[in-house]
Amino acid sequence: MSSEDIKVDEQMAQEALRAEDISDVETAIKEAEAEEAICDSNPEEEESKTESETEKKGFFGKKKDKKDPKDVKIEELTERLQRSMAEFDNFRKRTEKEKSAMFEIGARDIIEKILPVVDNFERGLATISDDDKGSPFAEGMEMIYKQLMKTLEEAGVKPIEAVGQPFDPNFHNAVMHIEDESLGENIIAQELLKGYMYRDTVVRHSMVQVAN
Repeated sequence: MSSEDIKVDEQMAQEALRAEDISDVETAIKEAEAEEAICDSNPEEEESKTESETEKKGFFGKKKDKKDPKDVKIEELTERLQRSMAEFDNFRKRTEKEKSAMFEIGARDIIEKILPVVDNFERGLATISDDDKGSPFAEGMEMIYKQLMKTLEEAGVKPIEAVGQPFDPNFHNAVMHIEDESLGENIIAQELLKGYMYRDTVVRHSMVQVAN
């Protein structure tokens, strides 16, 4: 083989190698373009990557809507305090009402026991003759009776009006009836036992005689 033939063979080999390199580069470019096209045609993958990254950030980062434990504790203690104050206020009102009711029951009980003493005072004063009314004893008894009645009045006790008033079962207890043309229908003609009220409640009904 001549030298010229050898040169020709070397040139042909170099050109073959160059063509092979170009082919490899073109193949690599085509593969890269194909991969890019696949990524562009599948946006859900990108979305899922974004969501995954966001979740990771949210997991490791601080959540905005999460309350501070101190604030939660303050709210809990404030609510508990408000509830306790409301319960205490209800307890105070209930206690005051019960105390007032107990006081009235006790006062009524004492008044009921004093009323027979008042009745005996009135009966005793009614038996004093006209000659003895000016005596020191009679005057002393009269003064004690007036003092007792004033004390009862200041405590809220007052007698129930009866004679000449229309009969009212809320205040009067009719034990007798009488025919009397001078009086109207169901008018009280006589009071047999005086009745009393303590504030707005009846302690003892009046025992009366009703006309017609």
